[in-house]
Amino acid sequence: MKKTVKLLGISMIATLIISSCQKDGCTDPDGTNFSSEATSNDGSCKFEGRTVLWFGENTANALINDGASNLTFYLDGNIIGSSATTVFWTGAPECGQTGSITATKDLGDLKNKSFSYSVVDDTGYEYWSGSLSIEANTCKSIELTW
Repeated sequence: MKKTVKLLGISMIATLIISSCQKDGCTDPDGTNFSSEATSNDGSCKFEGRTVLWFGENTANALINDGASNLTFYLDGNIIGSSATTVFWTGAPECGQTGSITATKDLGDLKNKSFSYSVVDDTGYEYWSGSLSIEANTCKSIELTW
């Protein structure tokens, strides 16, 4: 009887130690809620990604020659920024760089997601439209040419 109680006690302690070591959480380092302490992925990971839309000098000149003076940028129908057509980049700006048209999108529990975009001038003329895919924990640079 003593042996059975002793084995039962050891078994309970071992179970407690093993179960207390396992921590559920988001184990994906791309997740916004990543937990370095988690040892088991519980499916709770949430993701976000960013995109920056831009154009260079040749496109700026073409837009100006076409009569466009200001552009409004949309992502999934929501305004993400506006810019004068005289503002151009000599190379791809970083996401969040001052003056850039950057959007951060919640991807939910997906690591990539598609969004529609549109760029319209102040007369309502749509210069660009399409879809783009944003990946978790990245910055996607989209150069607009015209």
